[in-house]
Amino acid sequence: MKIAILGGGQLGRMFIQNALKYDDEIYTLDPSENASCANISHFTKGDFNDFQTVLDFGKDKDVLSIEIEHVNVDALFQLENEGVKVIPSAEIIKIIQQKILQKEFYLNNNIPSADFQIIQNKSELNFSFPFVQKLNKGGYDGKGVQIIKDENDLKNLWNEPSVIENLVDIDKELSVILAINEKDECQTFPVTEMVADPKLNLLDFNICPAEISKNVEKQITDIVEKFITAANSAGLFAIELFLDKKGKIWVNETAPRLHNSGHQTQEGNANSQFEQMYRVLKNLPLADTESFVFSGMLNLVGNENYSGKVKYEGLEEVLKLPKTYVHLYGKKDTKPGRKMGHINVLADSREELLERLINIKSLVRVISH
Repeated sequence: MKIAILGGGQLGRMFIQNALKYDDEIYTLDPSENASCANISHFTKGDFNDFQTVLDFGKDKDVLSIEIEHVNVDALFQLENEGVKVIPSAEIIKIIQQKILQKEFYLNNNIPSADFQIIQNKSELNFSFPFVQKLNKGGYDGKGVQIIKDENDLKNLWNEPSVIENLVDIDKELSVILAINEKDECQTFPVTEMVADPKLNLLDFNICPAEISKNVEKQITDIVEKFITAANSAGLFAIELFLDKKGKIWVNETAPRLHNSGHQTQEGNANSQFEQMYRVLKNLPLADTESFVFSGMLNLVGNENYSGKVKYEGLEEVLKLPKTYVHLYGKKDTKPGRKMGHINVLADSREELLERLINIKSLVRVISH
């Protein structure tokens, strides 16, 4: 089977590394000739935001998917019309890639998310402080999102179409990854807890399973069921959630693709999110997602003040540690905050897991030569 992926980054790379167990041809499209997938797939250098490029890339493939949602959705609709299987559907990608449509989708389908106002420019703002501004298009990895705390911050308000939403009083950030195949079989991974780096607005650690009550678990199950019905599409989705200090769950946003919050599934679960994605694309029976022990993940991101050819300091020390697994993304150059790899860790308790993740974070630095 010819499987096509729009985007050639680390998510595509790890998908391919897993898919190489099977017999398929994997094709990737990315604007960078040094993309993580370039040397392990049938690679095309091109713009996945260009209608004709995406159309030409996808038209002779059996199934087309994405590893980044900011792609030309009109081309996906056209490919669907021409009989190419697009997973997730062009419709749900279109909804998710625009924050305004995504928020309306939650509202219309009774999925709890923070109260909001839609603005086309800053003159329309009518919302009480503090609030979060999310640009309608293009936000990714913490970019295109900002907190406006008071009048003084208003000078930073972007004068662009945006969602303005209530700032949730967050107790924990959680994520649930779910998979749906074309037979409408569904499987979810255990809920993961995410610990963010406040400076970079990027994920720092994943901890799985999350420490949550039965009530919170039930709220998440209800959200997953509503989402599956509303999305009406095969695919692998990561729903990012906020647990507030009163014990209520709110949807932050959804990614219609593989996700950073699922990396620890590579060693921590019976099957990984990458195996699950493969099975979704092939419409195979979905994989067992059982977790064995406590698992966690630490992002390897470029250190401040270092740009250029990457050098990993302290990796040898990390490789001496038991139940520790290094995954690098094949990126030659580092820059501050750039995701360069991750390290997965297994442990017998939450306390041991956190201790080990904090220790590893102190051992390793991503710098340049």
